Amino acid sequence: MGCFHSTIRKPAPGHENPIILASQTAFSVSEVEALFELFKSISSSVIDDGLINKEEFQLALFKNRKKENLFANRIFDLFDVKHRGVIDFGDFVRAMNVFHPNAPQEDKISFSFKLYDMDGTGFIERHEVKQMLIALLCESELKLADETIETILDKTFLEADVDQDGKIDKSEWHNFVTQNPSLLKIMTLPYLRDITTTFPSFVFNSEVEEIAT
Repeated sequence: MGCFHSTIRKPAPGHENPIILASQTAFSVSEVEALFELFKSISSSVIDDGLINKEEFQLALFKNRKKENLFANRIFDLFDVKHRGVIDFGDFVRAMNVFHPNAPQEDKISFSFKLYDMDGTGFIERHEVKQMLIALLCESELKLADETIETILDKTFLEADVDQDGKIDKSEWHNFVTQNPSLLKIMTLPYLRDITTTFPSFVFNSEVEEIAT
């Protein structure tokens, strides 16, 4: 007798019930299911293991697995809430939720603060903003003179660092981005509202024209 080979596939690591994920996020059940198709595509682009590693994440964001990018690394680290070096489906949906147009503004502000607080000190310091600004400029293929970058930093800290202690705390960041809502543009991916009907590639637009003006 020949061996019987089952075609039943095991659930992907970290796969969770779409109904539960929908109840915890701004996504509907059908949107969660559409995200799973996107997740499967990304997680199998290099290694088909049902998990997204940093190389696959970089490839999905910027179509380039060879070029290291600080912005991509920071986003990956914030998606990787379990600090395992990979992102499972539950992590993916909950992290993508913050970029949903209907996600609470407070969630977007909190996520953007963590994005810039690279050292995890609870403050955003000048060198962190400079590193992120240079990374975003690089990705957008924009070049600014060092003097211009320093001017942008001076202006940012003059407005945001109210107590002038050389760093921006959470309260100061909240007030700053509330007064400058263009800084949160990167925190919303409009297509997530219609992900079941429009299914684009997973690409962040890391534009910095608003910051540089």
